[in-house]
Amino acid sequence: MGERKVTVAAEVGLHARPAATFVQRAKQAPMEITVAKPNGEGPVNGKSILAVMALDVRQGETVVISAEGEGSEEVLDELAAIAAAP
Repeated sequence: MGERKVTVAAEVGLHARPAATFVQRAKQAPMEITVAKPNGEGPVNGKSILAVMALDVRQGETVVISAEGEGSEEVLDELAAIAAAP
């Protein structure tokens, strides 16, 4: 299973537009994608806008994005870039 630890840079955290962009990309992937906080909160379905927003990820917090399967490394890189974008 691949994973990326990412510090969220967006001022609004992983909410609203950043969360929508993240979920939109995650839904295009054929594999299961999860998002969790290192403190043990989660993992939640990375393809669910409600689940991602319910994590209440704020600016400066770290998340762990996980996926497994063919092409998962590329998808993880793209999702990490979305989460890390200011």
